[in-house]
Amino acid sequence: MKTKEEIVKNWLPRYTGEKLENFGEYILLTNFHKYVELFAEWNNVKIIGMNKPMPCATANNITIINFGIGSANAATIMDLLSAINPKAVLFLGKCGGLKKKNEVGDLILPIAAIRGEGTSDDYMHKSVPALPAFNLQKAVSTTIRDFKRDYWTGTVYTTNRRVWEYDEYFKEHLRKTRTMAIDMETATIFIVGFQNEIPSGALLLVSDQPMISSGVKTEKSDGKVTEKFAEDHLKIGINSLKMLINKGLTVKHLYYDYKEEMDGI
Repeated sequence: MKTKEEIVKNWLPRYTGEKLENFGEYILLTNFHKYVELFAEWNNVKIIGMNKPMPCATANNITIINFGIGSANAATIMDLLSAINPKAVLFLGKCGGLKKKNEVGDLILPIAAIRGEGTSDDYMHKSVPALPAFNLQKAVSTTIRDFKRDYWTGTVYTTNRRVWEYDEYFKEHLRKTRTMAIDMETATIFIVGFQNEIPSGALLLVSDQPMISSGVKTEKSDGKVTEKFAEDHLKIGINSLKMLINKGLTVKHLYYDYKEEMDGI
């Protein structure tokens, strides 16, 4: 295999266990097997690739994939999805709320992400902002309102560090960025999606308040968040993509040719 196209067409089935022709045109990404289980249960379909790194399930032209945790995995799945050129990719993740006004269970619809993870630097220059596809986020916003829920908008800080809650220097850095939340994938998904011309968005669920010691996530507290809020989070994601499907809306409204841009510099 010499080309990227050859590699991703071979590796997407390798990582997920699913044949290329069986993927939906709309993709939900998550870090949590519970979300894949719920999706499969609600749609009476099987989970594919239980023995693979990234199990998935497909129904009604939507495929949900548990790609794992971290920016490296986020970049990998966004590269692999270029094998099927999805019409939209929506990430449903959890995040730490960085503002006092954020409460556990709140929804955050990111308008941008700070690239603190480093992975995206292998794809685009550091000066390129990590932004979602506007029309996709607009559809998510409408769906949230249909569920009679509120949400925050703002910037998310994406980091490769999983254990930082004890580090006061890092926490002071986060305060200076004035970001709304912190996670490990959003900026990477936006940048690698942009590089691959895949319209990408995210809807994040506040699972903890890591800036204070009593708010740091534990197994017990995370279980309560999943039990109380996961189903709505997933339903909003599904219905957002269904809105695009049913109305025939496109979210890829900006033509971008990466090679052409680079040649022109």
